[in-house]
Amino acid sequence: MRVLVVDGANVVGSRPTGWWRDRPGAAARLHQAIAAVDLGYDAVVLVLEGDAKRGQPAGEEDGIETVHAAGSGDDAIVEQVRARSADEDDVVVVTADRGLRERVAAVGGSSVGPSWLLDRTS
Repeated sequence: MRVLVVDGANVVGSRPTGWWRDRPGAAARLHQAIAAVDLGYDAVVLVLEGDAKRGQPAGEEDGIETVHAAGSGDDAIVEQVRARSADEDDVVVVTADRGLRERVAAVGGSSVGPSWLLDRTS
């Protein structure tokens, strides 16, 4: 199975759209944008942290599984990759965070930058 894991904070933060004034709203808009297109993956997971969690409830909606990080969003993403790679899924993470990219690769995933996703959802 092909799984796309989206680092919500990193994707939203990759463009200066004023998202910092309304983190929940930015998370909700990201979820809506992802839901509106076929990205070619069997499963899409959106990981949210901090105030952004108020923008989209945890759980499945519109074909997207939203995960609320209990602490670090990066840690939650690595755990998603670790668990899904153990099931032999092909897991790709959307993030520009170099440290997270290294951690993802170490547990069997790969990564693409935010522009890959934003180009498809705008």
